[in-house]
Amino acid sequence: MKHETIEKNIGLMAVLIILVISGGFLAEVVPLFFQKSVNEPVAGLEPLTPLELEGRDIYIREGCHVCHTQMVRPFRAETERYGHYSVAGEFVYEHPFLWGSKRTGPDLARVGERYSDSWHRMHLYDPRSVVPESNMPGFPWLFDNKVDHTDTVAKLKVFQRLGVPYTEEDVAGAVEAVQGKYEIEALVAYLQQLGTVISTKR
Repeated sequence: MKHETIEKNIGLMAVLIILVISGGFLAEVVPLFFQKSVNEPVAGLEPLTPLELEGRDIYIREGCHVCHTQMVRPFRAETERYGHYSVAGEFVYEHPFLWGSKRTGPDLARVGERYSDSWHRMHLYDPRSVVPESNMPGFPWLFDNKVDHTDTVAKLKVFQRLGVPYTEEDVAGAVEAVQGKYEIEALVAYLQQLGTVISTKR
């Protein structure tokens, strides 16, 4: 049998596997590079402010993305709970994107403006004070640590090179925008803008 010949010849099998994967990549992935819906920002999308950008880095540093996805899938059970499903145009300024697939905690793609700043502060300081069944740890040091602004300008310049439309005025005012702010302020600012560019009505 032909399949038996392939299975007994590891070299031939490796070549055929590479051909199949390459064919799938060409058929499924390459066309996405040319679709406007994937490469162009959705209407109203703005780059993160310097404070939100620093908050995003704190979000990554503290491992929030390990337990919380930022991708609402296009299924009824998801859209009824979280809101409008995620679309690629929301993430064109994200480097790297934080979609994920692990949900120890709820998805945060549409969490922006669902809760007040004070709710987020309480939740991050002592999660069980607002969500008794939560198993999330607290992050009290965010209330004591100031944002490190020494690399903020460099971050915006890197994002500029990656195609994020930061202006020279944005870069020039970056340090002033974050200097003296506490990390909790930056993280809450980041959380409050998540998913707000698309309607979250359910």
